[in-house]
Amino acid sequence: MERLIDYLDGLEMPILLLIGLTVIFGFYFGRNIKYLKLPSIIGYMVLGVILGPSFLNLFNDGIQDQLAFIPDIALGFVALSIGMELKLSTLRKLGKSIIYIILFESFGAFLLVFIGIFLVTHDILLSIVFAAIAPASAPAGTVAVIREYKAKGNLTKALYAVVGFDDGLGIIIFGFALAISKDILLHQTGEASHNIWLTLFYPFKEIILSFLLGGIIATIFSLLARKLKNAGDVFILIFGFVLGTIGLCRSLHLSLILTNMIIGMVIINTQQTSLTSKIEERLSFILPLLFILFFTLAGANLHIGALPSLGLIGVVYVLGRTCGLIGGARLGAIIGKSEDKIRKYLGLGILSQAGVAIGLSLMVKQEFKGMGKIIETVNGVNITTGDKVGALVITIVTATCILFEIIGPITTKIALKKAGEIKEN
Repeated sequence: MERLIDYLDGLEMPILLLIGLTVIFGFYFGRNIKYLKLPSIIGYMVLGVILGPSFLNLFNDGIQDQLAFIPDIALGFVALSIGMELKLSTLRKLGKSIIYIILFESFGAFLLVFIGIFLVTHDILLSIVFAAIAPASAPAGTVAVIREYKAKGNLTKALYAVVGFDDGLGIIIFGFALAISKDILLHQTGEASHNIWLTLFYPFKEIILSFLLGGIIATIFSLLARKLKNAGDVFILIFGFVLGTIGLCRSLHLSLILTNMIIGMVIINTQQTSLTSKIEERLSFILPLLFILFFTLAGANLHIGALPSLGLIGVVYVLGRTCGLIGGARLGAIIGKSEDKIRKYLGLGILSQAGVAIGLSLMVKQEFKGMGKIIETVNGVNITTGDKVGALVITIVTATCILFEIIGPITTKIALKKAGEIKEN
């Protein structure tokens, strides 16, 4: 076995061949995992772990960098599909409860993680940073399970709304926490942050511009799509618009999830059923393929060797985030007077955490580099408080994402099944 792994590790496989084999094997891994009563995406992730650095290393870091555009494309279409589930009539029926749920589950995760890590470490900086990352969710996992099992009902509608809009609140929470954390680091060296208010404004700017850009692009698309009769032509147009939107979001540092979700929302609420049904029909064809590639690559990013590095902080983070999301969603649903199945089960459907959280932890590492007081010198290089916090955060968040990416889809399926909104064949 070791010889095979060494041989494959040194093998330069053409990237298109690797993608093709991934789709084929991913398809069968997803089908066979169903015999264990697990969602298909768990099978895709298992394949990714096997092909990734943890085992065969076919999806090494270099290949993953070359394929980094695939997760972006998948998230763009996932966000579009979320938006197209958010009819204003549906949101009105759900009422204020959705707002309460999003607020309480996001701040619940923040507060419980902050308190838990502070009690363990007595380090306010570390506590704020981990708490700020806790609300970040991974909508792709939830949406993949909903679509696979063709879930329908009020819990399903509520899940679409929550995983869509809590991305925006998560960005705001993280932006505020990052600004406060950097100010703490600057004060350690006797400096003062003169632009903290400007820094605090950045997350609001990102949200506002994402909404505006999404609305403008949706309007342009709608004007062009109205003249098209063929469903294939409509999908070619939406495909180009989604890819272009992703590129714009990356260039302007905006949320591609929020922007594409707004595009979907505007389309579903302003256009005729004849147009929206054409888009939804084609989305149902392309999303399963994108899920195979997305979750296989996600699995390749899950370094199993990172799990032992969880430690006490990692355990506290997992427990705090889980209890905060589930408890916060339940409390918000109770205050918002949601129906019983939303109160009981919605929290189980929003546990997935992956790329966004890892991206935020990378941002922490970059923003904190060289900041704070010097705590040690290694080979002539000064290591600061910011360097230490950044390294610790990215290590633990990466490790915990392995657990959440495995647990999240499973608990989502359990929630939908208990709510009576899916039927297994």
